Amino acid sequence: MENFKIVNKTTGVTVFLNEKQKETFFKINGRFNKEGQCKYDVYNLTKERTERINKMLDVLAHSCVVGASILGTLIYIQNN
Repeated sequence: MENFKIVNKTTGVTVFLNEKQKETFFKINGRFNKEGQCKYDVYNLTKERTERINKMLDVLAHSCVVGASILGTLIYIQNN
């Protein structure tokens, strides 16, 4: 189940909801104002968390590659 952060653009009020609560929230409050503009900013927190974890894993993988290459160089130098 995904989690969402919904921010009202005019008042700045923040609400944290899951998928079912989000659907109910927009049925009650409506998503657009009279001019047809969206009243809320919607952030998918589950997706953002997954992206953040993937970035940390990428940094870890690159660090391991750099560390392995440095270690390999040191072993090569030491053996000669």
